[in-house]
Amino acid sequence: MGRRRKGDSVSGWICLDKPYDLTSTHAVSRVRRAFNAQKAGHAGTLDPLATGILPIALGEATKTVPFLVDADKGYRFTIAWGRTTATYDREGETTAQSDARPTVAEVEAALPAFVGEISQVPPAYSAIKVDGERAYDLARAGEVFELAARIVTVHSARVADAPDADHVTLEIACGKGTYVRAIVRDLALALGACGHVSDLRRTRVGGFDEASAVTLEMLEDLGHKARQSELLLPVETALDDIPELAVTAEDAFRLKQGRSIVLVPRQVEGVKARLKPGSRTVSAMAGGRIVALCEMRAGRLEPSRVFLLESGD
Repeated sequence: MGRRRKGDSVSGWICLDKPYDLTSTHAVSRVRRAFNAQKAGHAGTLDPLATGILPIALGEATKTVPFLVDADKGYRFTIAWGRTTATYDREGETTAQSDARPTVAEVEAALPAFVGEISQVPPAYSAIKVDGERAYDLARAGEVFELAARIVTVHSARVADAPDADHVTLEIACGKGTYVRAIVRDLALALGACGHVSDLRRTRVGGFDEASAVTLEMLEDLGHKARQSELLLPVETALDDIPELAVTAEDAFRLKQGRSIVLVPRQVEGVKARLKPGSRTVSAMAGGRIVALCEMRAGRLEPSRVFLLESGD
């Protein structure tokens, strides 16, 4: 027999509002302890210097993490003009300085070039691997290397605020792999200025946003009152863009055993109309709860991930 996993069988998502100066790994540990959960993970690392949305999966929800890692994201960040740093944020060493202070009008005129599919070179201080090593480790060691440009998607970008001549706050919606620090680097270069990120907040990850976010203090306070479950979001929250299909109890039983089920033509057509281009993934639901993630092939649903949810999850 395998060893019994320590902790309680808790499944669901926490939309955490991560505080400043806390690593994503440490945030996951605190949430896991608050629930005494058997397992936990997060979707999309957030730098210690950043705040905002960090979705944390508990129990069976960890099976849906890959779907959220690829989700669109939203950010609100402030650029401080006058100084460029090695890391393109306020913690880095100064590499250049300038008296240039772009106006709001100048920033707004430059932003359209950063919307759509754009080519972006990731910052040297990033988690990208170079010959098996993290780029930020090589950069800290003083190694010289180049990162290849990649195509990323920025859906929108706008000026949200300009508190003074030295700062401007932007909001963007973007696809996976987009680096805010690289946008700031390239925007400053385009405007003939020096600048760095002085404040960064993630406002959205897929279906997780600030409206549903909770702080660690809220979570740990409710934990003392045995009310943490009030803050748990359903396992399928991460699957908001995957079509759902209600199945019978009999079919749900078959899927949980890893066996495929046959769909009637009406079901096939209904699901096809809601699938994303190039996707075959469907959420099989029974009694309002997810049973399995399936691939639809030749009129059948073949389970790829089965969820073993206990009563109350």
